[in-house]
Amino acid sequence: MKIAIAGKGGVGKTTLAGILARSLVEEGYKVLAIDADPDANLGSALGFPQDLVEGITPLAQMTPLVEERTGAKKGTFGGVFKLNPKVDDLPDVYNVTHHGVKLLILGALPQAEGGCFCPENVLLKGLLHHILVKRDEVVIIDMEAGLEHLTRGSTRHVDAFLVVVEPGQRSIATAQQIRRLAQDLSVQKLYGVGNKVTSAEDRALIEEGLPEVEFLGHLSFNTNVIEADRRGISPYDLDGSIKEEAKEIIGRLWREEFA
Repeated sequence: MKIAIAGKGGVGKTTLAGILARSLVEEGYKVLAIDADPDANLGSALGFPQDLVEGITPLAQMTPLVEERTGAKKGTFGGVFKLNPKVDDLPDVYNVTHHGVKLLILGALPQAEGGCFCPENVLLKGLLHHILVKRDEVVIIDMEAGLEHLTRGSTRHVDAFLVVVEPGQRSIATAQQIRRLAQDLSVQKLYGVGNKVTSAEDRALIEEGLPEVEFLGHLSFNTNVIEADRRGISPYDLDGSIKEEAKEIIGRLWREEFA
């Protein structure tokens, strides 16, 4: 199962990615978690020690690696470089593992007028394509809202896109934008997950705002998520109700995909 998770900044997509990864490891799956958000916080949501996370260099910032694999100078645009660099060894060489979860941090793609066609772009997109096509773990990708790391070819191998939505019009509008981007990339299966929900009215607001999206479930508003962030631990380690809600979402997803 390959799962990509996106949503407006601050809605809790990273929290969802972290608790789903931890829950799946607990159920006996091999899990590779990919942090593809420039504001990389997935390690914290997974409960990785702060010193371990701070020691990770995102792949996009590994200048010698980018130059070695692509044959071009990092930060340059145009020119000649390898369009199919060797990437198959990178997930095993550059991951860090804690609580049974492998974590790989991609880093931000550089931006250029008219789009980025540069060595970093080629390396990261080639790596993500390899992970989605060739790896046999459960893969969970914490995306930024724009889905910049994905290509039309990659999305054929994503089993499910999850868009995280909180009860608010800005979050719903961003989710609609993500849905349109996903359609442009020929994504076949997109599901919704509500977050920070306090009532049946909140659930109705979210689901009625996205009538085209099937919802797998909702995560309740929980002050322990804030407390976990304050203490630098995963919400998964602080509150059993979060575990139960995550398991319900996973169960619904598995039934939808493998029924």
